[in-house]
Amino acid sequence: MDIEEGWLRDMSRFLILFNHILTEEQGKDAIDVLQVKEFCYPPAGIGLIWKAIPPEAHELRPLLEPVFQWIDETASAGDYLLVQGDFGATWMVVEHAMKKGIVPVYSTTERRASEKIDADGTVHAVHEFRHVRFRQYGK
Repeated sequence: MDIEEGWLRDMSRFLILFNHILTEEQGKDAIDVLQVKEFCYPPAGIGLIWKAIPPEAHELRPLLEPVFQWIDETASAGDYLLVQGDFGATWMVVEHAMKKGIVPVYSTTERRASEKIDADGTVHAVHEFRHVRFRQYGK
């Protein structure tokens, strides 16, 4: 199963393992393109684990066990999992999802940056991100 086949199957769940909530544009894209019927955010405890992966941790697998358990209990083969975050943890979750037949995706964005320099020389940078599409990991 891959992202291009999403419209061929029954409506899917869309699990969200992300450091923020979906934008309206991302939600619309998931419904229109991936035929998502249900959005599933992790319980608060899982969300806190995901948002606070300790940089000093030597091994991530023990920390991620509750995340894997939530995915296994919530998703079925063919469902989508939006996963972005700590690089190592993301890799492990993507690998886990693929073994289960869950389709891991990430949001691609268009980035715009602008700068303003105050009279005292202070530089203020503004970065804007706009969702373009979901892309399947490994494609």
